[in-house]
Amino acid sequence: MRFRPGAIFAFVRWAANDYGTVVSRLDIVRAVGADEPFTTLPFVRPGGDILLKIEGWPKVSQVLAAIDATEPAGVDPCDAAPDHWRHVHNRIAAGQAPRPYTKERHRAWLKRREIEG
Repeated sequence: MRFRPGAIFAFVRWAANDYGTVVSRLDIVRAVGADEPFTTLPFVRPGGDILLKIEGWPKVSQVLAAIDATEPAGVDPCDAAPDHWRHVHNRIAAGQAPRPYTKERHRAWLKRREIEG
């Protein structure tokens, strides 16, 4: 599967055995353009700009809740500002709840993207 440069997508890795879940990971990644630097990821070629990288089911479930929380703002999670996903990663890593993604924050992101070209 290919993504256009700038597209944001979630990459989930999960594995279980007879005793239950043994691996639970979720990455939110921005697809890179031809000349952009990137980080390699298993199964993602060539790689991407990692916005969020979480391991362990309790943290993965927090990210899934943050993804669902973009919908009340009327925003597809794939269209949310990349900085929001970095924010979610940092807050969860610090043991704090991420701030919700709002319509105002999304409008600011769209304006910034428009200015940046």
